[in-house]
Amino acid sequence: MKLAGGIQTFYVYITTNKTKSVLYIGVTNNLNRRLLEHEQDAKTTKKHFTGKYNAYYLVYWEQFRYINRAIYREKVLKGWSRKNKETLIAAFNPEWKFFNDEIQEILPSSG
Repeated sequence: MKLAGGIQTFYVYITTNKTKSVLYIGVTNNLNRRLLEHEQDAKTTKKHFTGKYNAYYLVYWEQFRYINRAIYREKVLKGWSRKNKETLIAAFNPEWKFFNDEIQEILPSSG
């Protein structure tokens, strides 16, 4: 996504399934589009991890200006234990609410 002034924005995000038993960490420049792709995969071909495990419910995200920082953060988070990931999510989203419906209003639209 691009913010005002043409600045590119990147996101590291965590999704889960309905029962919150699976966590997926990814990086993208368009979180709205990526969530739709994960959902479509889950509802059709199930070719990817998020599709196979229906892990397309957004519970956490971070925003970055530089892709290299976003990729680094993604790798760091992927190396964490499940407990540490749950602690991070709970600090951001104590109820583990699914943000899929609200995210289009929260984040700037892609241009």
